[in-house]
Amino acid sequence: MKSAIIASLIAGAAAFAPAQTGKATTSLSAFENELGVQPPLGFFDPLGLLDDADQERFDRLRYVEIKHGRICQLAFLGQIVTRAGIHLSGNIDYAGHSFDSFPNGWAAISGPDAIPGAGLGQIVAFIGALELGVMKDVTGENEF
Repeated sequence: MKSAIIASLIAGAAAFAPAQTGKATTSLSAFENELGVQPPLGFFDPLGLLDDADQERFDRLRYVEIKHGRICQLAFLGQIVTRAGIHLSGNIDYAGHSFDSFPNGWAAISGPDAIPGAGLGQIVAFIGALELGVMKDVTGENEF
């Protein structure tokens, strides 16, 4: 009886012992030494965007990731600032509507008090002009 209890205790303790695993390998070993590769995942490309890709494709995707990350940071900061009640002074149109007369967040785009469609179109056109003409990587250093 004692030996059965000791055997069950040993088996129970073995369940909590760390498992011995070998080092995982990936088929994307070409990018294993790039900045941002960290254990335990190594080079993480869950969508397979870099399968059979060269260094030029990798650099382009990294450039786009950095650029869009910075744009998202600015968008988040804009959300925080307007939610705090800080708005531009003056009027948004010739009809005399002030900037703070429009709601914050998604309600400014869709809802009864939303920005008119022409104004939203101007915002989208301005962002497109920035994307195509201004926010370029002219130095090759991912500096915008």
